[in-house]
Amino acid sequence: MRLCFLVEEQYRHDGMPNEVIRWLTASGHQVDVVRPGGSLLRMSGLMDTGAYDAWVLKTVSGGPGLTLLEAAAALGLTTVNDARSIRGVRDKALAAAIGRNRGLPLPPTYAVACPELLREIPTAEYPLVVKPADGSSGRAVHLVSSPERLELLLPLLAGEGLLVAQPYIPNSGTDLKVYAVAGQLFATERCSPLHSDPAVRERRVPLPAEVAALAVQVGAVYGLDLYGVDVLLGPEGPVVVDVNDFPSFRQVPDAAARVAHAILELARTGGSAAAPSSRSVPCILPLASTTSVTTGNVERAVGTELSEGADSARLTRRM
Repeated sequence: MRLCFLVEEQYRHDGMPNEVIRWLTASGHQVDVVRPGGSLLRMSGLMDTGAYDAWVLKTVSGGPGLTLLEAAAALGLTTVNDARSIRGVRDKALAAAIGRNRGLPLPPTYAVACPELLREIPTAEYPLVVKPADGSSGRAVHLVSSPERLELLLPLLAGEGLLVAQPYIPNSGTDLKVYAVAGQLFATERCSPLHSDPAVRERRVPLPAEVAALAVQVGAVYGLDLYGVDVLLGPEGPVVVDVNDFPSFRQVPDAAARVAHAILELARTGGSAAAPSSRSVPCILPLASTTSVTTGNVERAVGTELSEGADSARLTRRM
């Protein structure tokens, strides 16, 4: 298969998606890597409708990669995940509106374009969790204990764009992170970004049935196939506090092979996958090393050799 990965500079050296790319190329698939934040992109050539079987996005929330993915989707090309679904979770204000409307247990959510407007939130809602609507990886997440504390925080929030604020959910200080890989669910426990403790390492934990059902519901509500869900076990039950498309899949056994298989299946079916379940099926496959070759604005992940000719060098597939 021919796949194009849109990968920001921030993830250039990350295991995810690089290990997936290595697995795919070692298995004989053609993989091109485009760096949307650091390239001059000739859109008419890049969006050749016959160039790729699927487009895969691994970029920061506010980066230009999603625009490219949406362009591919608008031309009827297969994207992983669905481009509209990604937009629906990357904007946390939009995600809250969609999720609450469709019955997901999310905290009440306020959205403001100007930090000073947070002053209008009733005092009874404090403490608050305030974060950028396009935030990721725990960036700029603040626990605001009182209106007085908010006043001190306002200068730090300037320039963050659209902000969301939610009442704080009392919890043990750890989050449950549920990773969904097109039909399989895996749970880990990790320290909350609001209660940072370096001694607490992310680890695999059993997945409670109630949380598994909630993770499946999240995938159905947002239309995602590869995703992560952050869940807090609050006084009234599990609460969804964040949803990520294409997360790190840390602690997922054989993550590269599982994610690669899911991408190939989604590419074959045009982006349609089975609903996630709480059962996991062992899938242990070897990984092989590759190198990366840059041709113009496109990097070709290489498992064999490059054929010369054309503006975009073509990989000679290993069968």
